Amino acid sequence: MNEVLTALKTRRSIRKFRSDPVPQALLDEIMEAGLYAASGMDRQKTIILCLTDPDVIARLSRANAQIAGYKEGTDPFYGAPAVLVVLSPKEVPTALYDGSLVLGNLMTAAHALGLGSCWIHRARQMFDSAEGKALLQQWGLPETLRGVGSLALGLKGAYIGIGHCVIGYPDEHPEASPRRSGRIFYVGKEKR
Repeated sequence: MNEVLTALKTRRSIRKFRSDPVPQALLDEIMEAGLYAASGMDRQKTIILCLTDPDVIARLSRANAQIAGYKEGTDPFYGAPAVLVVLSPKEVPTALYDGSLVLGNLMTAAHALGLGSCWIHRARQMFDSAEGKALLQQWGLPETLRGVGSLALGLKGAYIGIGHCVIGYPDEHPEASPRRSGRIFYVGKEKR
């Protein structure tokens, strides 16, 4: 079977990671794959933040857990040693779709490189909050995109958090659940 199709069929959401750090070279390969995701009108305006500092990841995880209403001490990032945050400019009509495609590429690329990943939600709420906006400013990405970098990308508005892609070496790899049938429909001509 084609190796891309194999990767798509065997990738699973990983929720238990080893503590080993992910080499930056692998994260760079994964992020490059994310940049090749399709985007509406080929705008290519979705951005990826690479987080590997354990303190920063812990802070983001605590905020994510609080947004979700989890009990204190819950780690919605499952101990992953790296987090790739995907953000898109609010002004782009296809921001959610473009960012979702980037996340799909990130997860498939991580799996193809022997790593595990999981898409963690609540990025939108995180970066709409005062704490999230402060983090963006601290990281050099102000809520309102002004300045030389934003002009080069042609951006004017604020970012929307699309998702957190947690990445690490899997401590487990669950089996795929059977695919539900009855989800493909042939319209127009009969199946050949």
